[in-house]
Amino acid sequence: MSTFYLTTPIYYVNARPHLGHACTTIMADAMCRYRRLRGDRVYFLTGTDEHGERIAQVAAAAGKSPQAYADEIAGAFRETWRRLGITNDDFIRTTEPRHRKVVQEVLQRLYDAGEIYFGEYGGWYCFGCERFYTEKEIVDGKCPDHQTALTFIKEKNYFFKMSKYQAWLIKHLEDNPDFIQPDRYRNEVLGFLREPLQDLSISRPTSRLEWGIPLPFDDKYVTYVWFDALLNYYSAVASGGEKTSGLWEHVEHLIGKDILKPHGVYWPTMLKAAGIPLYRHLHVHGYWSLGGSKMSKSVGNVVEAFQLTDKYGHDAFRYFLLREMNFGLDASFSEEAFVDRLNADLANDLGNLASRASTLIAAAGPVATVTAPVEAADREIATAAAEARAVIEQAMEEFAFQKALGGRSGPGSSACSAPSPTRWASSASCWSRSSRTRPGRSARRSGRVAP
Repeated sequence: MSTFYLTTPIYYVNARPHLGHACTTIMADAMCRYRRLRGDRVYFLTGTDEHGERIAQVAAAAGKSPQAYADEIAGAFRETWRRLGITNDDFIRTTEPRHRKVVQEVLQRLYDAGEIYFGEYGGWYCFGCERFYTEKEIVDGKCPDHQTALTFIKEKNYFFKMSKYQAWLIKHLEDNPDFIQPDRYRNEVLGFLREPLQDLSISRPTSRLEWGIPLPFDDKYVTYVWFDALLNYYSAVASGGEKTSGLWEHVEHLIGKDILKPHGVYWPTMLKAAGIPLYRHLHVHGYWSLGGSKMSKSVGNVVEAFQLTDKYGHDAFRYFLLREMNFGLDASFSEEAFVDRLNADLANDLGNLASRASTLIAAAGPVATVTAPVEAADREIATAAAEARAVIEQAMEEFAFQKALGGRSGPGSSACSAPSPTRWASSASCWSRSSRTRPGRSARRSGRVAP
């Protein structure tokens, strides 16, 4: 039995769950369900990122304390995952004592080892991303993600000696080509590392921000986003209790490409400096776009998580998200595409197969022993089933959900819709075995979906 520990990003509580959050979490849930079916020991972690400037600002605008606001939104995430049938084993919040304890322990360890120093930095800052941008990253004077004007900030802070680990990280990526998957994102991280790596600001002064975890060696500063948020993956299992013992050595992360740099550069260097084993794999998926733009709360083009599930059902929603997006690439979302996919794959292919099979079973009735000879069509089904299983197993190793659901290449050939059984179920030979008269027309559709 293998051990499999999978994490989603922890989601920032500046807004309620939307399609982007649901997509990543459903992908993780599908993978964990698959690994449990294989008989593996599985631990599935998700949660919420609750500190930072944006949370303090949004809470103040709502007339609430940051903690009360975080409690409300974290509750909304928990309820959303419950309604969507997500099977996570743990839900971590960065405001929990267990997380705070580990963050402060790691920071103190790094500070004592000389990996953290006090310095001054000035640069262009995005309050939405809560990070500084280099001149090369800025697009027309704006944040490349939020498309908002940046603010120049100069202040004294604590820094992690990330630049010290640049050569080591390049070698690790070259020696371990499957460390970041798909390969395009490993190449992207190597592209980041062609430029000199800067040390990482890890704090904010309490004179500007109080809503965070205090540095254990200087209470005039709180921990900055990434040294707080990224450590959740470790803090959730660091206690080494019965449920979490031995999990960390098997950890794999699933993220969207917008947070590739923190997970592909900051996180492994932080772990290396702290003497914590690295994660096994980083799996990166693309964006959902709506109307040609990345789906984003700040841009205002999000699709709420239940907008479609309430209309079409949770299973149909899960199927579309997993089937429509080629893992690692961007995908375009529309309700029309959603309906077309359901009609083509589920109502037509799988629906017809289920209808024909149930009609055949009802017509033939139960038998104690199968006496009919094995024919070519039967062997075709057995071969197709073996091929489909091999395709699915390889695809799931790559987090390629669309391949697992698509089976053989080509349109209308999904593993779940099983065209070979469909052809068999509509063949004359299969109906003749029942010693009944075959219906005069093919089985009716199971019910097409209309938008």
